[in-house]
Amino acid sequence: GIITKGGVVGTGTSNEVDVVITNRLQGSGSTVDAATTDLVTFDLGATPATYVIEANFCAFEATTPAGAGYSLFGTVRTSGAAAVLVGTPDKINNENAALVPSTADIVVSGNNVILRVTGTLGFTVNWNVVGYYVKVI
Repeated sequence: GIITKGGVVGTGTSNEVDVVITNRLQGSGSTVDAATTDLVTFDLGATPATYVIEANFCAFEATTPAGAGYSLFGTVRTSGAAAVLVGTPDKINNENAALVPSTADIVVSGNNVILRVTGTLGFTVNWNVVGYYVKVI
């Protein structure tokens, strides 16, 4: 999950070293009313493998104001062509009452893992998610 790049070839600057986290998932977006928004779509690639995904979602609604947080843990297997959820993702919810219908999910579509959120009727909610994955082939 971590690579380093250095020197003119790696970074474009002779005295620079960059450390890059390669197994990180990050995204943001907004929902209006009870709409669904995909914050991250991650292609699992052509190699059969299993992925464990952990993601932390944060929600904020400014007019009330109200907030919510969700921590999800899920497992996904891919044949290299199609993704399948292994079991049901575990979820920890912390929500203000105004945002109780909101939710965050780990879903699959095609050969992709999607970090998806659903808002609350009557509210515009801003979202941010940061996660990471562990992979084995």
